[in-house]
Amino acid sequence: MTYAYILGGAIIGAPLRYFLQGRVQELSGTTFPWGTLAVNVTGCLAIGLLATLAEDRDLLGREGRLFLLVGFLGSYTTFSAYGWETHSLLRDNDIVRAAGYVALSTVVGLLSVWAGSVLARVA
Repeated sequence: MTYAYILGGAIIGAPLRYFLQGRVQELSGTTFPWGTLAVNVTGCLAIGLLATLAEDRDLLGREGRLFLLVGFLGSYTTFSAYGWETHSLLRDNDIVRAAGYVALSTVVGLLSVWAGSVLARVA
């Protein structure tokens, strides 16, 4: 049943991301990725709100967390998970690990995109 909750949230999150990202980008009239930025920022706001309510007030329950945090936000933007995990490390005063996570995510992520692009061109 776990996967049903995740799938239910994902069915809503993925199309919403597609719509919002495209609409914001279209309205911006520029090539700067405003659509992606809008999705990432709203996803971070949502996970901050929902995960804090789930933790501090014991709201949502297991099924609600699976549906909203894993399914919906997981398909809407994985950047929200990155934001929440970094926030959690900082909240726990684990500054070194938070900084390492941010640095590794950024550097290794960009290197992985570059490597994938190189592989695609030689294949």
